[in-house]
Amino acid sequence: MIGRIAVGLVVGFVGYTYVALRPPSPKICGSPGGPPVTSPRVRLGDGRHLAYMERGLPKEQAKHKIIVAHAFGDSKGLKLPISEELLKELEIYLVAFDRAGYGESDPNPKRSVKSDAFDIQELADKLQLGPKFYVVGIALGAYPVYACLKYIPHRLSGAALVVPLINYWWRCFPAKLSEKGLSGLVPQDRWAFTVAHYTPWLLHWWLTQKWIPSFSILEGKTDLFSSSDLEILKQLDGPQNEEQEKVQQQGAHESLHRDLIVSFGKWEFEPTDISNPFPNNEGFVHMWQGYEDKIFPFELNRYIAEQLPWIRYHEVADAGHLLIYKAAHCEAIFRALVSS
Repeated sequence: MIGRIAVGLVVGFVGYTYVALRPPSPKICGSPGGPPVTSPRVRLGDGRHLAYMERGLPKEQAKHKIIVAHAFGDSKGLKLPISEELLKELEIYLVAFDRAGYGESDPNPKRSVKSDAFDIQELADKLQLGPKFYVVGIALGAYPVYACLKYIPHRLSGAALVVPLINYWWRCFPAKLSEKGLSGLVPQDRWAFTVAHYTPWLLHWWLTQKWIPSFSILEGKTDLFSSSDLEILKQLDGPQNEEQEKVQQQGAHESLHRDLIVSFGKWEFEPTDISNPFPNNEGFVHMWQGYEDKIFPFELNRYIAEQLPWIRYHEVADAGHLLIYKAAHCEAIFRALVSS
């Protein structure tokens, strides 16, 4: 009798653990019971779809075609404070897309740093942007830009890394520097990044337990935002637009959680492994970093820029993590990208 009870307890525990650790299946847009498809999308070679949103000049008239990869928890509808008049002046066609699993883009259970580069390349080809285009990546959306620089540099006219993510386990950093950056985070974020790196299969469970503090941004905390960031948040505050409401509609795991897993997991390369994509100065790579950024500290991105002298490094003294959402900084980023 005791043996049967023990077996039953073990089986029950294993069953509970399996259910708790297994993320729910995503609700695919356009599938039975899933959210509707309301945005233009392209179909990729593997059958997945990417949703996109266009701004600026028609691509047939534009001199510069720019693809934007949004940040964590954002979407193709990101609120960039750049006017249509300025886009016209700079002769820019701008297209932002929902990265895999976000908004109306199909999830990619095999998503990796490398796969996002080829998603961008396919998007450009499906939209007939021509042989070359620019890429802009914001925060965690910078990992696809790093991937483009590594895997498809021949397709790029230029690139901008805006407050780019830091993977604290990149070996290129001196140990004391990465340890200082990681220890500067609030404990719950430090734990979330650590779980994403070492035990990615545990992250869904970790972020959905009520008794464990989740990722601070998911809880709406502002501890890691600078004073300038808080001012920008006040300006951005208001009712969510339609695009913001769609961010997690297919499930948090294939959008937010997988973003953390890919960003802070084990990469096939590190930024310092990338060769100069423009050896003849036919294009340039810009990095924009807020001096007051508490999420990805300036010391680490400054170090990367020092190791890669072909990066044009811009450190903005009075800015934090949200620097691109201030109109003057946003304009400077796009002007520098296309004028260089």
